[in-house]
Amino acid sequence: MSVLGKLHILDQVGLEPAVIDASVVGKTDGFMYHAPRTIAESLSLLEKQPNGEFRCLLLIAPETVSRVEKELPASLQQKVAIAIVASADKIDAIGDCSKLLEEPNLIDILETPLTVTRINVLLRRAEVHFKEREHVASLHRALISQRDELQKLNEIGIALSSERDITALLELILSISMEISGSDAGSLYIVEEIPDSPFDKYNYFRNKQLRFRHSKNFSKEVPFKEFTMPISPNSIAGYAALSGKPLNLPDVYEIPEGVPYGFGGRKFDENIGYRTMSMLTVPMLNRDNQTIGVIQLINKKRDVCVRLNNADITQQVVIPFQKNDENFIYSLASQAAVAYENRRLYDSIRRLFEGFIKASVTAIESRDPTTSGHSERVAILTVGLAEVVDKTDAGTYKAVKFSRQDIQEIKYASLLHDFGKIGVREPVLVKAKKLYDHEQLAIENRYEIIRKSIALEASKQKVQSLLEKSREEALATIGAIDQASYEKIAELDDYLAFILKVNEPTILKSEGFEKLREIHAKSFGINGKEAYPYLTEQEAIRLMIPKGSLDEEERRQIESHVTHTYNFLKQIPWTNDLRNVPEIAYAHHEKLDGSGYPLKIPAEAIPVQSKMMTISDIFDALTAQDRPYKKAVPLDRALDILGFEVNASKIDAELYKIFIDAKIFDLVNQKPEG
Repeated sequence: MSVLGKLHILDQVGLEPAVIDASVVGKTDGFMYHAPRTIAESLSLLEKQPNGEFRCLLLIAPETVSRVEKELPASLQQKVAIAIVASADKIDAIGDCSKLLEEPNLIDILETPLTVTRINVLLRRAEVHFKEREHVASLHRALISQRDELQKLNEIGIALSSERDITALLELILSISMEISGSDAGSLYIVEEIPDSPFDKYNYFRNKQLRFRHSKNFSKEVPFKEFTMPISPNSIAGYAALSGKPLNLPDVYEIPEGVPYGFGGRKFDENIGYRTMSMLTVPMLNRDNQTIGVIQLINKKRDVCVRLNNADITQQVVIPFQKNDENFIYSLASQAAVAYENRRLYDSIRRLFEGFIKASVTAIESRDPTTSGHSERVAILTVGLAEVVDKTDAGTYKAVKFSRQDIQEIKYASLLHDFGKIGVREPVLVKAKKLYDHEQLAIENRYEIIRKSIALEASKQKVQSLLEKSREEALATIGAIDQASYEKIAELDDYLAFILKVNEPTILKSEGFEKLREIHAKSFGINGKEAYPYLTEQEAIRLMIPKGSLDEEERRQIESHVTHTYNFLKQIPWTNDLRNVPEIAYAHHEKLDGSGYPLKIPAEAIPVQSKMMTISDIFDALTAQDRPYKKAVPLDRALDILGFEVNASKIDAELYKIFIDAKIFDLVNQKPEG
């Protein structure tokens, strides 16, 4: 009998019954003989056959070949073979048989009368024809299956490589593995280093352990808890990790003798009312063929929708994992290992880079401790504002959206926006008042000299009066001298107090420096010699700084930090996701009316990220409590000052409104005292 099923013989040419009976048709049950009268009847007979592995040999005359091929349904094309049976004259009348031989189902042309041997040979040829056709079909199915698997692997690879969160990536690896293998449950282990364990370049596993990271179970709610375990051949997962090869067990309760591993989960099965049966454990190998994880799949099911609620259902539904499951999951595990390592490498590089950024910020703030935490707070405020802008569905910025990469770009630009201060002279950078410390000390010493000079001059006058005048006259003169001396010293102290007060920088622009000009115009001499000014011209210029503590030259030096920042950041080979960091940081001191620095660009040329950073930078500079040259401004006052900047067309009104409405300032918990 044919391995492909019964071979039906449809005889439309009328073979001799005796010949049929004498052939294998009449001697075995692998054949079934029919003698339909017409082609239509033959086709009808074929279509009525039950679905199965039947095959048909159609014996027809030459003139009916084209009609049969034309009328043969597509569903029967692969199940029919045709043999032409005719007399020698009719076959000769065909002429050129090459066209006939192109018919895909034609396997033979026979002259009548047919012998038993010739019929048997024909039947054997038909069986070979169907076996070859089935082999080709099988190869085609395998090719399609392989193509589908490759396509699925490609899709899985894309999905794995696009997942940026490492925890979500591991969950995705396990979910996909369970789905494509039809598993009911699964676990995922990660190879990790044992803390404080020495590395051995000759033994990869010496300082490693397995961490149970994820598990899923379709049929049962199973509580999950991470744990670690040694990488040992005594466990199934450990054995697969050490061997680097898949381990396929049809039933973990019946592990063959002589292997080092065993199944230690029977008690757990009993506790949750589950029966672990078939198990496929596959190592995740990286590019260096090192195991970095283990995928463990449990209970492959005939029907993935069935829940394994008891042992009887499990016995009926669960089947062993197949070889193609091993191959496919092994390929998937390799892809997963690469994706996992890439993600770990990416996270490692990101942590390294963020460590560099933090070190850079620390270096900046070590030169200017008064601004400690400023860069971090500006980053928090700017990122918070960007996240709110991203969700805004009205106004100027409703179309502005920030991706996760955009937010990261804003964060880095904010953290590094003041890095260029490392190129500013330290005395200017940390200058707390209008006068440098040595300049204020010089004034204080000068006024002490003037004070002593006044006292000395008064003493001289009193001695001279005692020597030249009578006692009564001298006493009257001495009183007048003391009064004049007292008034001069009081005036001097008043001048010094005023100077020290004016030396304190102001946040808003101040005026009314006439008294400084008055003081600058005064001078004193010692022993009638050269006169010295109460204030030098340079001191007076510094004290008449209308806003802040810096004169024009010092301000230019400070403002140069933006260009230093930009030049530094441009040296970093940023990825495409972060390529705008230098430009964002470069524009954080620009103003909408073009009065900012260093480029004095107009509003439309300022990146929206920089506009947001400007608000955050000003707010923190106003409210930070760690500036020795000014007290922290209360929140309401700080927002008012920002409002003044809006009214002066310096900062963006809509971003300012969002900043206030969303209470972005609460993110840094600034609580300056009033």
